[in-house]
Amino acid sequence: MPAHPVVRLRDRLVGGDRGIGGTVYGTVLALAALTAGSAEKKSPWTLAVLVASTAFVIWIAHVYAHGLGESIQRRRRLDMAELREIAARELPILAAAIPPTLALLLGAVGLMREASAIWLAFGLGLGELAVEGARYARIERLGIVGTVLVVAANLALGGIVVALKVFVLHH
Repeated sequence: MPAHPVVRLRDRLVGGDRGIGGTVYGTVLALAALTAGSAEKKSPWTLAVLVASTAFVIWIAHVYAHGLGESIQRRRRLDMAELREIAARELPILAAAIPPTLALLLGAVGLMREASAIWLAFGLGLGELAVEGARYARIERLGIVGTVLVVAANLALGGIVVALKVFVLHH
């Protein structure tokens, strides 16, 4: 039986159970781009472009690098179907930038204060990390203690980036 359309969309954007690593990587990347841009007091519009374009460039780099690696491993050039499969597999890196970018756009169009939009973008990024930690713990059947530890580890990773914004770049 085919998967429900919402499940198919989720799997496409976050890679299903396999995409947790790409989503975590993409989220940390988005938070790092956001931190770097906000240190320079960029507008939410500029930050949205920075976060989205950074994710896009890194996604392209991952597709290219994995394409090269798989081509060498298979001892032949990849065809378009194989390249599309790699691009789809790496899509969680790109998709992870969507929530923070959307939050920044809320500030860019005036639906919320600029500073609030920036902090919402950070909060959504941290929320993504917590969700991915919980997904991992569920898949691995880690129980409540394991879940708390994995979520805490993911949040610590994101928290390092946010701490850079708060403590290093604002002092």
